[in-house]
Amino acid sequence: MVGVMDDNRLYAIGEVARRTGLSVSAIRFYSDEGVVAPARVTDAGHRHYDVHAIARLEFVSTLRELDAGLEDIRRLLDGSVTLTDLATAHLSRLDDQARRIRSRRAVLRTIAKQHTEAEQVVLLHKLAGMSDEDRDRLMDDFWAEISEDLQISSDFLDIMRNGPLVLPDEPSTEQLEAWIELADLLRDPGFRREVREALHATFSTPDAAVMTSTKMVDAFKRGGEILGRANDAQQAGAPADSPLGREIAAEYTAHLGEIAETPDSPRFRRKLAADVLNIERWHLEALEEEEASGDPYARYQSLVAIIDGSAQQAAEFKPFAWLSAALTASADHTLSPGRATRECPPSGDVAEA
Repeated sequence: MVGVMDDNRLYAIGEVARRTGLSVSAIRFYSDEGVVAPARVTDAGHRHYDVHAIARLEFVSTLRELDAGLEDIRRLLDGSVTLTDLATAHLSRLDDQARRIRSRRAVLRTIAKQHTEAEQVVLLHKLAGMSDEDRDRLMDDFWAEISEDLQISSDFLDIMRNGPLVLPDEPSTEQLEAWIELADLLRDPGFRREVREALHATFSTPDAAVMTSTKMVDAFKRGGEILGRANDAQQAGAPADSPLGREIAAEYTAHLGEIAETPDSPRFRRKLAADVLNIERWHLEALEEEEASGDPYARYQSLVAIIDGSAQQAAEFKPFAWLSAALTASADHTLSPGRATRECPPSGDVAEA
């Protein structure tokens, strides 16, 4: 066991090696490079170190284990840079290395999963290393081709496109693999043709122009905001039959009432409560059908959801049962004797219910 060091004593290089865990050759190297000089060199060339030099050697050894370069260590020790500056710069380099490693892992996993020709390896590597600007250009080109002559509003087209596709600073292997597959598909003329034909078939009906209008897009966004509030309330543990629940139920009722041109009433709220659960069931069934059908646009959406993280968000988005309960509770609340609320005027609605 290494004992307590004496501030007034000089230590031979062999003892310094035992105390620091460095080899004698490493200590000599740092001395020869001018990083940590010995306190004294005898006429016979023996090097001796004081406690301050030993502490510097231990510090240098730690930095080297953290992969700091010798030149950076010199600059740190002579005061040219601070430890914070060195750590920040080195962390940035490590982050870059980690991104490259994840990119390479994604490429290798993709190669291992499929029969990849030699010429495809180069393409996969380029796809994984694309910048945000490169991805934007590829996405712009893809959407310009498949949406040409499509009779929908630009606002609805933005929703379909899912906005700019940006990989997070530290993407998972799954996200990189999804991007490689998506980028490969976006460049495939056959895939572009299939998506274009599918979209034109879907949005060529007379009702499509109405359903994809800017007005309906705004209504869709507003409904999404209310569902988001319901989801936040549910995750925060707020009871559906609470002032917050009644407030969100009233907001949702007013929103849907405006679209359907239907006045607020307990009956309407109960209908909306059932409809909300049907929306959830319909959404899940539609997703299952799309995955089973091999719809090219569904595959596009699935990959984008993995890349931008919305797949995880969608899995955690479960406001429907809570909102349904809030609508039902608010309908019952308006029928309680002596209660007249702003959500449901008592005039003809109680009789109607």
